[in-house]
Amino acid sequence: MLDGFVNSPIFRLRRIALSARGGLSLRRTVSTPHSTRFARLELGLFTKPSIRMTSYEYAMLRHRRFFMIILFGALVGGLFAPLPAPAAETAIVDRIVAVVNDDIITQHDVETTLRPYLENTKEQGFSPEMQRQAVARLRKDVLDTLIENKLTDQEVKRYNITVSEEEIDQQIAQIKRMNSVTDEDIRAMLSGRGMSMTGYRKDIKGMLQRTKLVNREVTSRVVITKAEIKAYYEKNLAKYGGSRKYHLWNLFAKLPRNAGSAERQEAQALLQAALAEIKQGRSFEDIARASGAGAGGLQGSDLGLYRAEELTPELREVVKNMAAGAVSPIVASEFGYQVVFVQIVAETAGRPLAEVEPEIQETLYREIVDGKIKAWLTELRRRSHIKIMEAK
Repeated sequence: MLDGFVNSPIFRLRRIALSARGGLSLRRTVSTPHSTRFARLELGLFTKPSIRMTSYEYAMLRHRRFFMIILFGALVGGLFAPLPAPAAETAIVDRIVAVVNDDIITQHDVETTLRPYLENTKEQGFSPEMQRQAVARLRKDVLDTLIENKLTDQEVKRYNITVSEEEIDQQIAQIKRMNSVTDEDIRAMLSGRGMSMTGYRKDIKGMLQRTKLVNREVTSRVVITKAEIKAYYEKNLAKYGGSRKYHLWNLFAKLPRNAGSAERQEAQALLQAALAEIKQGRSFEDIARASGAGAGGLQGSDLGLYRAEELTPELREVVKNMAAGAVSPIVASEFGYQVVFVQIVAETAGRPLAEVEPEIQETLYREIVDGKIKAWLTELRRRSHIKIMEAK
């Protein structure tokens, strides 16, 4: 849905800030539609997507943040993504769409940046009106990000931030290592996208310059104290203290977007039939394994261990009162209907502060960096001359 695109324009720079600490982690996990990871996300088991996800396909459907990553990170991670289906070439009538101090952004800049990702919105089954709104939102996000790029590029020039050829070589070596590709693979992928190695190295250089800029202006000034870590730990004892976890299995009947009543009835009938088999003595695990590849219209998954707090509100209300061996009634989710089986209820011991200190430090770091980058970008905009031209 359109309202799934959250307004988080700082995520792109936050990712750069995090990369400045520990290097860019660009590993992508290819998930099949029936993998457990995909099932967990699609079924809404988490109250929000985790920033530690290594596959961004799902996030792109629901978050502007993915788009921000692509705009600034396609030169590294996106290079290894599948090429979209070729679209018919259309002439772009060029005009100035924004002035950023002494620089300009043209319509061609916006459309060229946006074009590879328009196909993604068409594949989501939006209604014509939702499609129009989604494209308008993406176009606005592109322009906002190109403005931020201009501002940060100007700061790079102002501070004379440089990147050596050796640093570029090291970054490319890291990209090759993280994506398990060779120089020949990179050249072939660049060729397929109409890019040259010279242009690619120029993009890498710009990314590294921005990384250094963000480190200079933001991340180098972030300090997390022991007292802050302890306070966070004590405030979140429900998360780090002892807890109850549920080992969940599920059967899922997926529905297309905008499904009609007939499709909903059919999905529920599939789950009712599975529940009838369970009442007759067939094990839930057996049905789930048999449905693992979506056989018969159902998808079965071993979802693993979760605290009730990690589940969506609808699922949480059902699971928290279930004992080991219990099977839930049919539960509606954003993507369809499901039935959940609690295989085990496990009581887990609390985690001491010393064990979770690095995790808390990273959490606090991310939160502080978010605020500081937002304030920094706001200040850059405030002291700059930015004029957005209205379309005629």
